[in-house]
Amino acid sequence: MRNKAITKAYYYNLGFEQLGSKDYDGYLMLIKDKIEIHFFEFKDLDPKENYGQVYIRTDHIEDIYNFCKTQHIKIHPNGDLEIKPWDVKEFALLDPDNNLLTFGEQVILK
Repeated sequence: MRNKAITKAYYYNLGFEQLGSKDYDGYLMLIKDKIEIHFFEFKDLDPKENYGQVYIRTDHIEDIYNFCKTQHIKIHPNGDLEIKPWDVKEFALLDPDNNLLTFGEQVILK
């Protein structure tokens, strides 16, 4: 993260909250459900060169996607909700530092 306050606000809008009560200088720990993400400060990060990514598996992809849409959270331009060839329903977001967040749910073929 380049800016702790901006990162915190973005993830709070996704429903995350701070993990624990201690605020560490240059370090941020967030949690939502059973998802825990840690960030370290990197003020010189160039978002155009950042290839950080997180894959989050869920059993509630539609709910998360709809939540993001109602909160006006920008979906990745190539990341709309769809079933991928590998039989996983996915969508993706880019956070303020260009970290790719992909959410996926296994599709049960009948």
